[in-house]
Amino acid sequence: MNWGALHTICDTNKELRGENESQFSGVRFIDSFKHLLNDPTIKAVVIATPAVYHYQMVKETLLARKHVFVEKPLALNVDHGEELVGLADEQDRILMVGHILHYHPAIEKLKELIDSGDLGKIQYIYSTRLNMGRIRSEENILWSFAPHDISVILLLLQNELPETVYATGGNYLQKHISDVTMTTMDFRSGVKAHIFVSWLHPFKEQKLVVVGDKKMAVFDDVSTEKLFLYPHRVDWVGRIPVAYKAEVRVVPIGSGEPLKAECRHFLKCIEEKQIPKTDGNEGLRVLRVLQKSQESLNNNGV
Repeated sequence: MNWGALHTICDTNKELRGENESQFSGVRFIDSFKHLLNDPTIKAVVIATPAVYHYQMVKETLLARKHVFVEKPLALNVDHGEELVGLADEQDRILMVGHILHYHPAIEKLKELIDSGDLGKIQYIYSTRLNMGRIRSEENILWSFAPHDISVILLLLQNELPETVYATGGNYLQKHISDVTMTTMDFRSGVKAHIFVSWLHPFKEQKLVVVGDKKMAVFDDVSTEKLFLYPHRVDWVGRIPVAYKAEVRVVPIGSGEPLKAECRHFLKCIEEKQIPKTDGNEGLRVLRVLQKSQESLNNNGV
């Protein structure tokens, strides 16, 4: 398979274009998206723009009969997401969404542990994505950070959608843009999940905690070692629950860069006519949860 797939970079930002031109020799640079879509030698397009442009650009690309890889989120409302998924089917084109953690070796291993029953019945999931900076004015923290966490939680729970979603947050820097949100999801299976995201945090933290009735697992994307297993247990002694802590162990995971794996998956899906792991339907499931979370956020956590 030919991994030298980059043909053209389209960017209207002259400063970024200059940086890219020095980095990617032999690649064509243009500033017209329509020119790109009209080029018959280009078979697929990667859209990495602010989220507000995703719907229109993905739609135009699909109508030009090109495959699309769009960064998260798929769109900014469910109606637009459904339209794009339907259009991809009509045009017989691949639509893939950039939920990069699906391609992370630690998440792949974590899913394997859950599916094998090693953790037992999943009871609770807690995710944090916190940092200082990268503050946006086009979208709030929920739409900027939480898609990754929602996507992974749905993956680990076999694509089960929550029955209830409620979210609260705070707007501190800009009047109508949340800087901090906490989202809670309740699932029919009994699992409860929390997602805490903020770009106003004193240090960087990206953790996913999965609590099963046999073992607990932690994915720490900031740590050198990424995946940890805690075989703690609770025994009932004379009708009293007693917690017994066990030694944490590092779980070996495969090597590989998630972004590279994601890009290779897109190319492989095009070449072999496969459905991507994070296809339009997967992006649409995440979008439905995001939209309900935003509705709850707008109504003070209803």
